[in-house]
Amino acid sequence: MADMRIVIATNGSRGDTEPYAALGQGLRRRGHEVRLVASKSYEALAGVAGIDFFPLDVDMPERLGGGEGQRWLSDGGGTRASVRGFRKFVTPMAEQFMTATAHACADADAIVFSHLGANAYHVAEARGVPACTAEYLPRHPTGAYPSHLVPGGRSLGRLGNRLSHTAAQQTMWRTRRPAVNEWRTTELGLAPLPWFAGQARSFARDRMPRLCGYSSTVVPRPPDWPRYAQITGYWFLDAPGREPAPELARFVGEGPPPVYVGFGSMVPPDPEATAATIREALARAGVRGVLLADPERIESTPELLVVREAPHDWLFPRTAAVVHHGGAGTTAAALRAGVPNVVVPFFVDQPFWGSRVAALGAGPDPVPFPELSVPRLADAVARAVGDGGMAERAAGVGERIRAEDGVAVACEYLERWLGGGPPVPGRRRRFTFGV
Repeated sequence: MADMRIVIATNGSRGDTEPYAALGQGLRRRGHEVRLVASKSYEALAGVAGIDFFPLDVDMPERLGGGEGQRWLSDGGGTRASVRGFRKFVTPMAEQFMTATAHACADADAIVFSHLGANAYHVAEARGVPACTAEYLPRHPTGAYPSHLVPGGRSLGRLGNRLSHTAAQQTMWRTRRPAVNEWRTTELGLAPLPWFAGQARSFARDRMPRLCGYSSTVVPRPPDWPRYAQITGYWFLDAPGREPAPELARFVGEGPPPVYVGFGSMVPPDPEATAATIREALARAGVRGVLLADPERIESTPELLVVREAPHDWLFPRTAAVVHHGGAGTTAAALRAGVPNVVVPFFVDQPFWGSRVAALGAGPDPVPFPELSVPRLADAVARAVGDGGMAERAAGVGERIRAEDGVAVACEYLERWLGGGPPVPGRRRRFTFGV
């Protein structure tokens, strides 16, 4: 097919951005011109992928470390807390994001967007270009499991599960609707969307193609999904130059496999107290550790190396277990490594991924961050490193994930879609990715 200018729009943390850089890398290697729209904090990811970058003027790590971000992190993972945090944390920046997205997509032949980059959908509708949603967590309604915002991830029955997705969509839409509809009418020349599930209803009306960048080993495809929703496998960025710092390589090589502990973009309210809890828990479990933190604030010891950053693809396979926050990207990398996971979720989708890890038998039950303590973490780590069955199950999950090529599958789907006269927003047409 002819080369195209494709814009991929997202927002949020590194974990919300790196999968889309990987997808852009795959499309670029197939001859397309790709632009990634994301927080200015992650321009380097576009550089690794070899694609163009359009920055959104927000420093996400700095925002999460600020007062409002800390209150959001401490609220927990339920729907009400997520919406409250979204309203206070994201809504004030909405107009800025909308304007930037419109500029970034001005010359696009096609637009791919995440749920955090959904402003791009409206630009596609206004410009009459095809749009496709690409997500790293299951958001399409189903009766197989509840919305990722349901606390504890417990099943509500088929009807209850499906209704939970609708409720989550409506709750988030209610928060965004005033700003989105004002933008549609005053800047894009579009009609406002209805009050009930406006954006989600538009996606369903348009048969909006939906690519899901995770493994069906981790979340199987529900039997009630439409054919235009497809699971591709994870989108991993190919970054062969990412090597460990000499200090990290030396520490890992000088003793038994350590346990990695890192919470990604999540910033604990009291980093020193959290580090002390982790240090004592690892000692009680009888393991060495690598802790992702600020070495200027947290001191290393012979049994605990503190690092500012670490390449997951190099480090995780060399660990005895990975303790992490349950972000989609970190969960993907840790499961691919084939080692047990201990998930310490903070909010939003992280409890969902923690429940999936436990359901796969690749880790113990999650330890929610507000409940983090020395005994809880020590017990979870001891189980992760001492349970041979858990290690075997984690290794099996990793083997299956490594056998997949999610980027290639997603690119094939996208090219099939683009080559077949794809529908554009607002113009209904059945599309099934040819499956």
